[in-house]
Amino acid sequence: MKIAVTGSTGQLGRLVIAALKQAHPAEDIVALARDTAKAADLGVAVREAPYDDIEALNTALQGIDTLLLISSSEVGQRATQHQNILTAAQAQNVQRIVYTSLLRAQNSPLSLAAEHVETEAALKAAGLKYTILRNGWYTENYTGSIPAALANGAFVGSAGDGKISSAARIDYAQAAVNVLTSDGHDGATYELSGDDSYTLSDLAAEISRQSGQTIPYQNLPQQDYAAILEKVGLPAGLAAAIASWDDGVAHGALYDAGTTLSQLINRPTTPLRDVVAQALKG
Repeated sequence: MKIAVTGSTGQLGRLVIAALKQAHPAEDIVALARDTAKAADLGVAVREAPYDDIEALNTALQGIDTLLLISSSEVGQRATQHQNILTAAQAQNVQRIVYTSLLRAQNSPLSLAAEHVETEAALKAAGLKYTILRNGWYTENYTGSIPAALANGAFVGSAGDGKISSAARIDYAQAAVNVLTSDGHDGATYELSGDDSYTLSDLAAEISRQSGQTIPYQNLPQQDYAAILEKVGLPAGLAAAIASWDDGVAHGALYDAGTTLSQLINRPTTPLRDVVAQALKG
């Protein structure tokens, strides 16, 4: 069975490829990438797969049995890009698609949700076997800000006391691999989240404990947080989007009490303290 992975050079994609090589013959794994040079170190076959080139996508998916469609990073273009891949998958008789969506996409207040909902509908309409992995937040989305927090003496955001049920990227990667390499998942939609939940105040306290530096959480109005993100170099649109996602957190968008993710990976999800420790190591 040949398994292909889109977004193979991204942060999640690389983890998936590495874990997949432990569970499936490397010669039957294909990394799909827009820039094949970036995938040269993955240790598997690489095929060029630009999202806007249907002909190239058809070539890239020849002989593929199962496809992991890791959602595109280009917010605003995702639905069209994903549809191009689905169209090529149909043409090349791909048997099964596993798609990484968003936690509770159908009723999530996050601006990211709409394109995931559109893709889920297109996937169901494509007539292929499918599994939807509705991934919650990656803990690294927040721990990536630790250096700035240490430099500025505070962790800032707009999430209030909202609880975040995140997990490490490796947890979601392992779940994808386990689904790709086992039966019984056809037609399933899995809501995936970490076993434990925390607030950004909890995160700041954990950073303080491990770093030995007092790092309080400073909650800001959404617009003020967006302005700070823009000031440190983020494009205005992205800064506004990130701030709005934090506001969604404040309203429960990333809280989930389920344990489906740990069940899929046959172990507890990675604790917050471990991801913080890894981030502090640099």
